[in-house]
Amino acid sequence: ILISGRGSNMRALFEATLPAKIVAVVSNNPTAPGLEYAREQDTETRVINHRDFADRNAFDAALASEVDSFAPDLVVLAGFMRILTEAFVLRFAGRILNIHPSLLPAFPGVNTHQRALDEGVRLHGCTVHFVTTALDHGPIVIQAAVPVLPEDDEKTLAARVLEQEHHIFPLAVRWFLDDRISLHDGKVRIDSTLHFPDAVISPNHLSPDDQS
Repeated sequence: ILISGRGSNMRALFEATLPAKIVAVVSNNPTAPGLEYAREQDTETRVINHRDFADRNAFDAALASEVDSFAPDLVVLAGFMRILTEAFVLRFAGRILNIHPSLLPAFPGVNTHQRALDEGVRLHGCTVHFVTTALDHGPIVIQAAVPVLPEDDEKTLAARVLEQEHHIFPLAVRWFLDDRISLHDGKVRIDSTLHFPDAVISPNHLSPDDQS
């Protein structure tokens, strides 16, 4: 698991009792609060401080080497606030999952909640997707929607979205580990027998007309 801060989505993964071992938590931020939580779970932690490197390529090369040393089946970005280079993404292609706080493809990048409020959207949410070389545009595994309420500000909307993040991220990771999802022609194919809670949007549940 890669983190940059408090690691609340990382914590949700630990608490989900997934059918796999979390072998390491790696951060680009030596003061990330999530590192202490990972240590409390007797999990290996590593810091690859991006400030110690001359450029993104050098940082990503060191990060990839550290990740490779644990031979992971899956790399999970849980609030990892660095844009990964093409070399890193291709090295772990098809086995990197990210959680993003918007209903992609709407609002890629940062400040998603305030941007949603500024645009006046009625639905906001979060997305788990495979990471590709296109920022926040990888194949979507699962999404969860929340209503945007008239009284919402950035803080209240973010809190409601985060609750859904903690719900769908472990689901997506579990499906990957159980071979219930796969990539075909740049799209995610999901086992049709899976159950989806009310707030959750699955690509399998949308007709071509709905997706437009």
